[in-house]
Parts: sequence; structure tokens; C-alpha cells
Amino acid sequence: MRVLGMISGTSHDAMDTAVVDLRDQDGVLEGRVLHTGAVPYETGLRTRIVRALPPHEAGVAEVCRLDTLIGQAFADAAAAAVASAGPVDLVCTHGQTFFHWVEGRRARGTLQLGQPAWIAERLGVPVVADLRSRDIAAGGQGAPLVSHLDTLLMAGMSDRPGALNLGGIANLTTSGPDPVAFDTGPANALLDAAVEEATGQRFDKDGRLAAGGRVVPDLLTDLMDEPYYGFAAPKSTGKELFNGEYLRRMLSHHAGLELNDLLATLAALTAATIADEVHRHKLGRLLVSGGGVRNPVLMAALGRALPAVPVTTTDSLGLPSDAKEAIAFAVIGWHTAHGLPATIPSCTGATAARVLGTIVPGWGPLSLPERAGGAAPRAVRFLAE
Repeated sequence: MRVLGMISGTSHDAMDTAVVDLRDQDGVLEGRVLHTGAVPYETGLRTRIVRALPPHEAGVAEVCRLDTLIGQAFADAAAAAVASAGPVDLVCTHGQTFFHWVEGRRARGTLQLGQPAWIAERLGVPVVADLRSRDIAAGGQGAPLVSHLDTLLMAGMSDRPGALNLGGIANLTTSGPDPVAFDTGPANALLDAAVEEATGQRFDKDGRLAAGGRVVPDLLTDLMDEPYYGFAAPKSTGKELFNGEYLRRMLSHHAGLELNDLLATLAALTAATIADEVHRHKLGRLLVSGGGVRNPVLMAALGRALPAVPVTTTDSLGLPSDAKEAIAFAVIGWHTAHGLPATIPSCTGATAARVLGTIVPGWGPLSLPERAGGAAPRAVRFLAE
């Protein structure tokens, strides 16, 4: 089955796409990545998204308009992916998270925009969407859903690896018989907020600004006092907490700070919060993915914080690090189409594993593949195209 996975993450700058040909071979899900890509949001649309996201408040009319506009943008990105890779049997879209409602350390609800009907109408194939809600209804955090792919990827590895994704928010999945997964805190979210506030640019390209700075110990200490870091897993967070307003509040006692020093300190914050969790869970190595892989200052800070823990990217396993989340949603879509759960209760905190998402039919009758025996794959392996 050829599945197109799609997501725009917490950096809300582009729509990531991945077309994966997935087949179950005796309990091992084999995937050939046929296409990966990132389609930037049109500038005007991204501006509207930023103005609607926390800490701002958007009215219901703007939410409705953005749901349609983002859905149409995702449909265009889906069509571009299909033009590159050829027809697909299914699309699984995460859309754009607008609000992740966490109260009292419990996820109460979640909202992703990007109306999937636009993709179904454009391509004519079934679309799986609204992927987090079922896990939350079952008592889970609805995150990190990438933990399902992580556990399949690390199955059978004996050196107790952990899978780390450096998006706007960093999330970590441990390996072993009882894996856990959770958001460790900000990865690029506060770095991007600082750069955009000071320069108008979306991010610090190649970490060039941060490379010229130094870590400010007093600021790092204050940042590390955030209560979220002390919460036990499972836990999840997002830009509802770690946003520009949060950063301005944290900087109120650190006047006159140079941007370079602020960015170096924020990179050290990400590395320190991750390292604390790596040590807590006694992980032997890290498999890293996400946009933060392209920031050499962030990766160097991670290496300094974990001198005895090998840090490599998922590219070494045939899984493109830039497209891991889109690939993860392609894998989730495959499971949903086959009526199989795609969550790990110990990772999300749900009472049981659940089949995720809702399905929007394509042009014709809805026809999903049969699943003989109902057994889920126990591992995943990525093959060269």
C-alpha cells in the first residue's frame, strides 16, 4: 500500500510530505520511501496562522477560514507529492495543531486544522485525519504519536536506544518492553521565537547566530526552573506554554541580553532537558530526527551534555531525519486502514491501544484492505528505493 503522510509541525512553517510503499513481510513492516518534501506555507497564510496561535486568541470565524485555507494548502502539497512519486492508495494527514488543551497535567482535548475533505476531493483517495483525539478520549496525552514508529524502529535493538525528535517541541521515546514517550520541552520553539522577535526571520539558519554567543548561566538556571521539566511521563506540551510571551516573561530579569547569547543559552536549555531524561531512563544511545538536526549548535550542545552517549541521526537506518514525522503518519495511516492500533499505551498514557483517526472517503466506494489474523507488525524496516 502506497501511503502519503503529511504534517505541519509546531514550527508551522511548511507542510512535510512523505510517500511510503508499505508491506507486511512476516510481521515486519517494510517501507520504501518514494518521496519526501516540504512545501512552505504561502507568506500571507503563515502570517494568519501565527496571529491565530497561542498566546493570541482567534475567533471562530477565523478558525473556520483557516481550517479551509490550510486544508486547501495541504491538498496542493498532496498533489505535488503525487506528481513526484505517482499515485497513492491513502493519505494520512496530521494537519496543523492549533491548540493542545492540557489541564492539571492531563490532556483534555486537541485541535488540528486543515480540513481533510479538500485532500480527498483533490486526489480521490481516502484520507485519515484527526489522529490525536481518539487517544485522548482513551485517557492518553494524544502525543507523541511518533512513538509508535519509534518503538517499531527500535524493536530488537539491544543497546537501549532512545528516539529523539527535535521539532518545535522535543519528544523522546525509550526502547525496551515497557517504552515511555513524552515531550521533553522546547527544541526549536523558543529559538525560533527569539529570532523572529529580534530579526523578523523565521529561524537561525545553520545556527549561525547562536554560534557567536555564549551560555548565560543565570538565565539557564532560571529557564531550568520551569515546573514542566519535573513532571513524570507521560506528559505533553506545546506552544501553548513555550511561546514568545513565555520567553519575554523569562527574560524580564535579564535586560540587555545579546541575541547571540540568548540563542546559545536556549540551545543549552534544550540539550540539558533532554540529557536529564536520557540519564533518568538510562539510555545507551540516541537516534535523532527533526529540523533541529540541521542546527549544528543545538547538536553540539547535545553532544556536550551527553559525552558518553552516542548521538546519530535516523538516516543511518534508512529513515530520512527531516521527514520522520511525515513518514510516521504514513505508518499510522497504514495501520488505520488495516484496522490496527497505532498507539502504545505506556507512551501516551491511554488505557489501551486504539485505532486512530477518522476516514474521509475518496471519490468511489470506501474499500479498505482485509487484515488476515489481525496481528500487528512487530517491527519496521526501511529499504533503499
